[in-house]
Amino acid sequence: MKKALFLLLAALALPAAAELRLTDDAGRTVVLAAPAQRIVSLAPHVTELLFAAGAGGKVVGATQYSDYPEAAKTIPRVGGYTSVDMEAVVALKPDLVIVWKSGNRNQQYDKLEKLGIPVFVNEPRSLDDVARAIETFGRIAATPREADESARAFRARRDALAKQYSARPPVAVFYQIWNKPLMTINGQHLISDVMALCGGRNVFAGLPILAPTVTEEAVLAAAPDVIVASGMGESRPEWLDAWRRWSALPAVKGDNLYFIPPEILQRHTPRILDGAQKLCEQLEQVRQKAGRK
Repeated sequence: MKKALFLLLAALALPAAAELRLTDDAGRTVVLAAPAQRIVSLAPHVTELLFAAGAGGKVVGATQYSDYPEAAKTIPRVGGYTSVDMEAVVALKPDLVIVWKSGNRNQQYDKLEKLGIPVFVNEPRSLDDVARAIETFGRIAATPREADESARAFRARRDALAKQYSARPPVAVFYQIWNKPLMTINGQHLISDVMALCGGRNVFAGLPILAPTVTEEAVLAAAPDVIVASGMGESRPEWLDAWRRWSALPAVKGDNLYFIPPEILQRHTPRILDGAQKLCEQLEQVRQKAGRK
């Protein structure tokens, strides 16, 4: 009788213990009956974060360009992050879909929720948000040990870079995402947080849009000490050197036109610290050229 009562009480306790209640980056409460076992990622950085959290084996679908780590390349594709194949997502029978607030369309995850598929919105805006996302994904997938270790390593490396560079003399930075249209980032963007880590000052931090379009005249008026460009791949974009026609621009005068591959600076993942390391070193070169000690 006692044994039967114990088993009954244990059984009643299981659902409450297994249920997960989480707040996503859109401020929404997401409830999972149990840790997710079949996850669909709708952005390359989300896929990479899941692997960093030790949950790569639970990702059953991902969008195009989910190419890191190597194992991510074998995951079935469900379209691009701006053109998701909803039928392919549903066919994978996920118990959770993780979306990117700035990249995926609201209509896409609204449709998923109407179909009864839980959706978690991810939107890292700071370096600490990256670490927190890893920890949260570890909770989602029941891999907290791996996730917490990865987040600790990330924070330790970030703190080491901050100790070395954040208090150095400030350098005015224009970060160029693209040339036509001419695009940059504001102060709420993750890359702006990377600039601050390196002792950089985002010349367009005050703009209200996360990734605004600006004019060439606005860049000239901002007079950045350095221009850092990304482009689309591993090669330095040829349009970066188009700024050389403005010989009076401080970034041109000091020969401070730099390139960082987008996958290590524009993805909200642990590898952003590889990009941060490059940016910090580039800004230090600018200081050395200008004699700022």
